Amino acid sequence: MSTRRPPQSARSLRRLVPIVGWLPGYDRRLLAGDLAAGLAVTAMIVPKDLGYAAIAGVPVQNGLYAAAAGAIIYALFCTSRQISTGPSSSLAAVAGGAVLVTGIAGDEAAELVAGIALVTGALFLLLALLRMGWIAQFLSRAVVTGFLAGAAIDVALGELPKLTGTSADGDTAWQELGSWIGGLGDVHWTTLLVGLAALAAILGLRLFRPKAPGALVLVVGGLLAAHLFDLGSHNVALVGSVPSGLPAPQVPSLDLMADNLSVIAIASVALLLIGFSQTAGDARSFAARHRYRIDVNQESVAQGMANLGAGFFHGMPVSTSLSASSLNEASGARTPVASLITGAMVLATLVFLAPLFSDLPQPVLAAIIIDAVVFGMIDLAELRRLHRVTRFDFWIAAAAMLAVLSAGVLAGVVIGVALSLGWLIYVATRPAIPILGREPGTQVFRDLVQNPDDETLPGLVVLRLDGGLFFATTEALEDRIRGVQDGADPPLRTLVLDLEGVNFIDAQGAAKLTEIEELTDADGISLRLARVKPNVRTVLEADGLIGRIGSGHIHGNVHRAVEASSADGGRSSDGR
Repeated sequence: MSTRRPPQSARSLRRLVPIVGWLPGYDRRLLAGDLAAGLAVTAMIVPKDLGYAAIAGVPVQNGLYAAAAGAIIYALFCTSRQISTGPSSSLAAVAGGAVLVTGIAGDEAAELVAGIALVTGALFLLLALLRMGWIAQFLSRAVVTGFLAGAAIDVALGELPKLTGTSADGDTAWQELGSWIGGLGDVHWTTLLVGLAALAAILGLRLFRPKAPGALVLVVGGLLAAHLFDLGSHNVALVGSVPSGLPAPQVPSLDLMADNLSVIAIASVALLLIGFSQTAGDARSFAARHRYRIDVNQESVAQGMANLGAGFFHGMPVSTSLSASSLNEASGARTPVASLITGAMVLATLVFLAPLFSDLPQPVLAAIIIDAVVFGMIDLAELRRLHRVTRFDFWIAAAAMLAVLSAGVLAGVVIGVALSLGWLIYVATRPAIPILGREPGTQVFRDLVQNPDDETLPGLVVLRLDGGLFFATTEALEDRIRGVQDGADPPLRTLVLDLEGVNFIDAQGAAKLTEIEELTDADGISLRLARVKPNVRTVLEADGLIGRIGSGHIHGNVHRAVEASSADGGRSSDGR
């Protein structure tokens, strides 16, 4: 009996909205694990999302709006079964940086951040449509590590006045720190006591009870303390009115977005680069552990739709949260139903519990924020690894961190991208071109610097180009050859170019090899090419270089090139 394939429209719908395909066949035996995971993640993210909203400079309830929209909408479109999507400290820091640059506050700040979420979502969808996931590579890991560390320090410094009951201002982290230090004479001691107790509690839980939901414990403890000791009457600042209920969908003011278009664009691109790299890496990791396949392109669609939803519902940018996703996995999540449950529980919190957060002391919220950014964004282990493995990458990370602290989070994004591109250009235009020597008693040719006892032949030099030969590397190859030629003693008679590492050549690279052949031939030097890959040889044949130097000067390995040179006495291609 033949099975009928579903119509094309149904298959297309399942690809675009995967939940349509898997939910009807959901295995109810998985519900217990998904339910436990959804509840655990809710307990973790609700108090943190209040803090993330504060980092972004928007009302605390907006963080919950984004959490609910992100979790539910992501579950509709995703292919990953464990990912938890919502606000994060790094995304909040970028959004908050945009708010600071524009200098707006209140409802306009909330609209600006929602607009950034909308544009970020649109960029995610564009990325998926054009299959341009490679664009995330324009931020190197070293730059991201330094940027996040700088943003964490910047955010933490901004929370210090809330711990001491003082005020501080400044355009950079350094200025804000100086202003805060200058105002310490006006410390509000009750606020400081509450802040220090909150910091001690959340850090103690992290150290001695790492599995405990520290942020939730702190929120509950802060609310109880505010009630028992009437902290508001003692002039300890409270969060203030947090309305209950759900937001109505609304598009942010187009005039506001137009007036701040450049800031929104920079922030959105930064969020795209950070968010996509997190999503792709985390989704692949969970899929590998649980032995299923994910579609990275569809994950971009899911993140894009989640950000669009967060923006329409007065939220803030959302993306993958590794800590929440890890808790989701550990608590038993095996399908996106866990994410749906998290979203539903956040909605229930907004409807029934939101006003309770009005009495949360600001120093307690500051302690939650400081804990989240310091332990969630500063990767000391990676910084130590960079310092140990590649010192240059460490200094790139340090430069990105200092850029954020000295110029602000948003400017730090621009500087970070510039550092990444600058490093890429530097590496691309300076490929390694080592001189090779022969390992004694073998036919193996190796880097002479790393193996100084290897054999060399007088009047013959073997060079290996480690990288593509294209417009960015042609001058480096010519300069290297000229340097070798000028320093050769006795004078150079044969030059062997080992092209094993060249897997790409463009028209400019082929033209440069022709120029090099003319240069060496004019100086009576025989040019030989070894280990030329088929695609490279095709380009060289089309450009006429193979016919010019002759197939007898093209060799399968370096040893044959050297032997052929010795046999003909190092004569150049015209017989000299």
